[in-house]
Amino acid sequence: IASINEDTFTIVYKVVGDGTEALSHCRIQDELDLFGPAGHGFPIHEEKREVLLIGGGVGVPPLYEVAKRYRDLKAEVKVVLGFNDSDAVFYEEEFQRLGATVCIATMDGSLGCQGTVMDAIFEHSIDTSFVYACGPKPMLAAVEAKYQEGYISHEARMACGMGACMACVCKENKQDGHYRRICKDGPVFQLHEVIV
Repeated sequence: IASINEDTFTIVYKVVGDGTEALSHCRIQDELDLFGPAGHGFPIHEEKREVLLIGGGVGVPPLYEVAKRYRDLKAEVKVVLGFNDSDAVFYEEEFQRLGATVCIATMDGSLGCQGTVMDAIFEHSIDTSFVYACGPKPMLAAVEAKYQEGYISHEARMACGMGACMACVCKENKQDGHYRRICKDGPVFQLHEVIV
């Protein structure tokens, strides 16, 4: 879910299987049965005057609503987005229209900084300490290695989406042998709450 309005919401998705393939053929006025939202989203801290949003690939859309909420609070929002190449870049202009500062990183260097989101953060000397991140596991691990405050959203294949099947568990960071369900306890966790 990329954006929430009074009586509508926007979903951004990538076609990767049968379900998203079927979704790509929907037309206006088609009806869908939905289950959700499941789990917990990103909490907003109204006292924060500056936040850094770090998104990688399909992890970009969930950060858009976070940016909207903080811009409504007049907070400074810095956004760093990472993609494989310039053809994969999306939502850059949407974040800019909110008044966010946006930096792009592409692995092949075809747009913005060449390398990862962490390379772009270094290149642009971004020193904001409170972060929100969503993207692939290597990116989330790099975020956790650098930052102490904020939230990450885990990506995982979820079978039931209700916490019953235990297919999407991740290990707690502080409790040996304890696990959390990404679909029900997450997908958003505080930094260092679970092992990436």
